[in-house]
Amino acid sequence: MAKYAQDLLIDTQMALFMSEMPRLPVVLALDTSAKVSKATKVATTAKAAGQPGHRRHLRPKKKVKMRKISSFLPIFIDMKRLALLIIILLLQQMLPIPATADGYVDHRGHNVDSLETVVARWTAPMIAQASAEQTRQLVRDWKELMLGYLQINGVKSMHYARCVLKTAEEKGWQLSIYEASKVIGQHFWAKDQYDSAAFYYANAVRAIDKMAAGVPDMLAGEVYDEKAIDDAYSAMYGTLGNLYSMQDSIPTAMDYYNKALEIFKRHGWLNSCSVCCYNMAETVLNDGDTETAGRYYGESLDFARQANDSLWIASALKGFGNLYLATGKTRKALRCLDEADRYYSIHEDEELFARMETLDFTGQVLRMQKRSLAWALAGALAGLILAISLFYVSRLLRNARKEQKEAEAVFEETLDEMKPAPRPASDEATVKPSAESIAAPDIRLNDRELRILQLLSQGRTTPQIADEICLSPETVKWYRKKLLAKFDVSSSMELVIKAKESGIIS
Repeated sequence: MAKYAQDLLIDTQMALFMSEMPRLPVVLALDTSAKVSKATKVATTAKAAGQPGHRRHLRPKKKVKMRKISSFLPIFIDMKRLALLIIILLLQQMLPIPATADGYVDHRGHNVDSLETVVARWTAPMIAQASAEQTRQLVRDWKELMLGYLQINGVKSMHYARCVLKTAEEKGWQLSIYEASKVIGQHFWAKDQYDSAAFYYANAVRAIDKMAAGVPDMLAGEVYDEKAIDDAYSAMYGTLGNLYSMQDSIPTAMDYYNKALEIFKRHGWLNSCSVCCYNMAETVLNDGDTETAGRYYGESLDFARQANDSLWIASALKGFGNLYLATGKTRKALRCLDEADRYYSIHEDEELFARMETLDFTGQVLRMQKRSLAWALAGALAGLILAISLFYVSRLLRNARKEQKEAEAVFEETLDEMKPAPRPASDEATVKPSAESIAAPDIRLNDRELRILQLLSQGRTTPQIADEICLSPETVKWYRKKLLAKFDVSSSMELVIKAKESGIIS
């Protein structure tokens, strides 16, 4: 019912605003036969939204004569405005003024400066002479302004927080001391004044200690509830953990995080447990402890699944993606980041920065995979080149050893040829040389030279002879030159002919 009344209030206010527009559009609305151009509709909508419109766009295409109706139009509009104003006043009495999550009463749309104007009338002597109830109301007003200006005007928010803190310390109102100290600490943190922020946060914790000791709330006249005290403790422990994590004081930050986590577990606040474990994982991961970070990310994911909180499930998966990215496990990182992005893509308006961070991690993973693939291909190519090089080097070494052995053999043959021929024994058979052999000079050939000579007579080339007798082509060429020298010829054809004439080969 309240929602329906609030919607009705908005519609009524819009109708009242539309009634204050120039008379010409109203006249056009009364004339059903006239047609309004597209530019007229756009300009009318823009003016209703508070945007500047051009009056030339509000003119109709055709001139409309409505003398009788226009004479009664001012009276009709005034009565309509009066009726709408009465409806708005009645609805404002029915509906409460909306409040923010921090308890600040929102004065927007009514009189933004009304509360501040009332508070500004209080001078120091008036505050000193004020009654207890007046002081309580003044502190409440200061709190509303302190929280109301928290996000839009830090100077004013700090001023009213100091007013609350000063009066609350004089009166011993611990809850107000806690709230004001926390806000002042937030402002110092925003200015990167971490020591001052820590001082006021510690002051807030001392106020909570007194609340836990049984000091009653003078504003409400009641003893603080244990759950409310634990809520305040956990909020401050988590805030201090974040503060010291920002300063890279990892042990101190983890100590405060563990205190907050203990309270969250005791009351079964699963969402808060998931958030706290996530912050702990981020802290130790920045310190390079991937193993502990993985454990805390796992606990955060478990708590989020127990609470059925899809936001923190996605956050924990994003954290796992960052962890796997840091450890080089790109496949696992992509799997976690893809699952997290499914949630963030559905709620992109609410979680824009989280999705941007997820996409940034995904881009880093893909770039890492690309670099890894490039290095793998380069390594494979280098390995292939190395294998080919080793093959050719080994082949060259093998050929070199082979040529060395051939050279040694040739050298020994040359030494043997330089020695005088032994005389034949008396018991050996004497071969009667032919007429050709007697005419030919005394030529001595070893087995290898004779074999090469025979292959030359068969028309074999140097490479074929090398393959046949397992020698290198260079060695075969050397033997060929040696045969040419022995037979005193200049070509292989003359060599074969002279060898046949000498009877050395058939």
